Amino acid sequence: MRYVVGYTANARGHDAVHLAVALTRNHDASLDLVLVIPEDSPFNAVYPPEAGYNDILNEQAQRWLDEGLALVPADVTARAHIRRGDSEAQTLIDAAVEMDAAALVIGASNAGLLKRFTIGSVASSLLHSSPVPVALAPHGYQRTDPITRLSCGFGTRAGADELLDVAVESARDRGLPLRLVSLLALDGGNSPGLADAAWVHAADRLAAVGSSTEASGADVPEPEIVVAQGRTIEEAVDRLDWEDGEILLIGSSRLAQHRATFLGSTANRILRALPVPMIVVPRDYTRHSA
Repeated sequence: MRYVVGYTANARGHDAVHLAVALTRNHDASLDLVLVIPEDSPFNAVYPPEAGYNDILNEQAQRWLDEGLALVPADVTARAHIRRGDSEAQTLIDAAVEMDAAALVIGASNAGLLKRFTIGSVASSLLHSSPVPVALAPHGYQRTDPITRLSCGFGTRAGADELLDVAVESARDRGLPLRLVSLLALDGGNSPGLADAAWVHAADRLAAVGSSTEASGADVPEPEIVVAQGRTIEEAVDRLDWEDGEILLIGSSRLAQHRATFLGSTANRILRALPVPMIVVPRDYTRHSA
């Protein structure tokens, strides 16, 4: 299994490497750091390139990648790649597809608050078009220890069952506890009836996919179901307890193309308050087998 890291020579790139390392720990996976440099174009500042220009650019890119590789511990296998392209997002997608990556790992914009997300233009493009899951590290993410818990944002809309399949299989393969999270925004205050209905729905869907977990014989704890309520989605997220080593799995919007990510309005609101990494799964996605 391989994870492609969209690397940049700044804090955003470092956050992405840290998250990728955490994902590979205690898991049979390797990293591919991909740095995108501009392709020769009449619209570039230097065109046609002066003699030696491309050599200098490649040398600088390699130095940046060497700095990124230095962040990877010795127990994790990592490789570095320089790719040229007009679009950084599309070039990263092409690399992830070519390498058959399980996920594309990127960092949030440096403009955000510590441990929070601000989405830049490249991240936005990836979160609305990638055919592989996109893992997003919050600004200032430093953790490289193994992931300790997997949470799955679960609702009633189309695609929820496919996301649950991915979450159950991922938790089973990694031996991680799984938490199903349903977020309710209630303008009028608490609503026990609505919360109970959300819990029952999650329990029913979990029971429907439970056979795959039972058949594996894996020694994993029983999934937990949590319904968080607040006046807004952001407040509901704030009311949840999050572990430092946790990661949230979330599905794409119904607006997504087949097998492509599309970050919906609810997911965008979750990002505003989320203190842990998020993985956005493409619509109709079938998980890689470990």
